[in-house]
Amino acid sequence: MSGLDTIAVVFDLDGTLVDSEPNYYEASRLTLAEHGIRDFTWADHERYVGISTRETVVLWQQRYDLTAPVDALLAATNRRYLELARASTPAYPQMRTFVELLAADRVPLAVASGSSPEAIEAILAGTGLDAFLHTVVSADEVAHGKPAPDIFLEAARRLGAAPADCVVLEDAAPGAAAAHAAGMRCIAVPYIAAQADDPGFAAADLLVRGGQGEFTARGAYDWLVRSAASSDTF
Repeated sequence: MSGLDTIAVVFDLDGTLVDSEPNYYEASRLTLAEHGIRDFTWADHERYVGISTRETVVLWQQRYDLTAPVDALLAATNRRYLELARASTPAYPQMRTFVELLAADRVPLAVASGSSPEAIEAILAGTGLDAFLHTVVSADEVAHGKPAPDIFLEAARRLGAAPADCVVLEDAAPGAAAAHAAGMRCIAVPYIAAQADDPGFAAADLLVRGGQGEFTARGAYDWLVRSAASSDTF
């Protein structure tokens, strides 16, 4: 073994394993336009990166004074997103390689995502990552989304792993904060590199400040091995 036999790794999905945020932006833009909000920009979308779709919709209601029910807005956004996701959602090549390296070492792996179960299933199947990632938790299945730790704690429970033995891969500050709250280590790869100084990333054990452009599978793998060797609780 490589020395990773005592750990489990939990991946966020959107913006971490796959570049799905453009699809979420387009789905959001179309849903909001349907309700009279026609100036929703990418910069507006960035403020919702890292939180669940349901929580995003609740914030829309408050910001735009929307009268449509949360469930209706959520269903419309998810429907549009699924159509886009099934058409094209690319996996980040280095993240795919990282998953493959861990799977070859039989490291327990999970996905913990703010997306719906249907969206997670469609993306994993479409990218072929479902061959490696069998344990999946959606924010729809827990009481509180990120930055609460619920989703990561549930992933650890399903993997049969102690939180202290889990390492989380995250692209957003709320997710990094959730990992810390769960008592887990975190490799943070900011989707928006300019947000690397967000306080939510401060507790990350490894912060790849340049985002996906600087992340390498071998670098993350070697860091895990070194960390496992240097910590009795890892």
